Amino acid sequence: MEAKPIRVNVDELTSFCQRAFQKYGFNEKDANTVTDVLLAADLYGIDTHGSQRLEMYRQQIKKGFIHVENQPSIAFETPVSAVVEGNRAMGHVVGNYAMEIAIEKAKKSGIGMVSVRNSNHYGIASFYSKMACKEGLIGVSMTNSFPAVVPTFGRRPMMGTNPIAVSIPASPVDFNFDVATSVVAFGKVEVRNKKGLELPVGWGVNQDGKDALDAQNLIDCIFDRTGGLNTLGGATQLFGSHKGFGFSLIVEFLTGILSSGITSNHSEENGVSGICHYFMAIDPKLFGNPETIKQHWSTYLEEVRNSEKAYQQDRIYIHGEKEEEQHEDRIKNGVPILPKTIEEMKNLAKQLDIEFGINLPE
Repeated sequence: MEAKPIRVNVDELTSFCQRAFQKYGFNEKDANTVTDVLLAADLYGIDTHGSQRLEMYRQQIKKGFIHVENQPSIAFETPVSAVVEGNRAMGHVVGNYAMEIAIEKAKKSGIGMVSVRNSNHYGIASFYSKMACKEGLIGVSMTNSFPAVVPTFGRRPMMGTNPIAVSIPASPVDFNFDVATSVVAFGKVEVRNKKGLELPVGWGVNQDGKDALDAQNLIDCIFDRTGGLNTLGGATQLFGSHKGFGFSLIVEFLTGILSSGITSNHSEENGVSGICHYFMAIDPKLFGNPETIKQHWSTYLEEVRNSEKAYQQDRIYIHGEKEEEQHEDRIKNGVPILPKTIEEMKNLAKQLDIEFGINLPE
């Protein structure tokens, strides 16, 4: 039977996360930064990367992947680019630092590009691309990760889920595109496992190189590196697996290679996570009047929305619209959290000796 989520108050959830991260030893600013990224995921309906990740971060801190006291620094720099040394700090702190550099360079030179090495999981990719978009810039964010994805016709995970996020100013809603280059994010397998659901055919392959239908089995295969998620397009070229494979490799280049860091298949080795990121901010002024460009883009997106619909469909969604609607609903009605995640949070409160502080419905 599928487990049903419980709606929790946004302010109470925010407070819990802030207190938990401060108890770990993060300073108040960094604890708030990490919480901002997690809550952004929860509020935009990206449940795989929100508070359900708290247990993962606990484990990574315990393993020594994340050094709570560390801060990122610049290792190499030009007027339009930089390489950031993550220094094994929390990925959200590193990502925020790196995208701020990209934004500053874009405002001065028209474009800013930052590749990051030796970081950790940084949450949702679009949090950082949106940082640029809020400044009237075009934002790009990518990351590699622990090995979870197999190459087309392969069985051993060699890439991460390697998301690509692009945010572009638009009206009435900014365009926000954020997708993994795998069929699904690893977190969706975790969520289905918590719900007790089987996996759809095509999400991943097991230790025998066949379709993985049992969620826990696929999770075990990924951690054992005996199976993994498929790239976008599934297991064969019939629906474009080679395209997702190529996108994933491009992310590996911009993150792990360009930063002189590591690729996904070597992350989480020798007690180091080593995840790498890539950020870019572009000022539309490089191409003309920013407001004219925004209006042109918005007009096109409206034409797409209003174009003819497929059979039994009444709406075409532009990327970012569903997330804005989820945000409005969850601010008003609370964030849905799975019972198993609630139990993880209660256990975390006990371990950290902090008050749980979230009022649950009877």
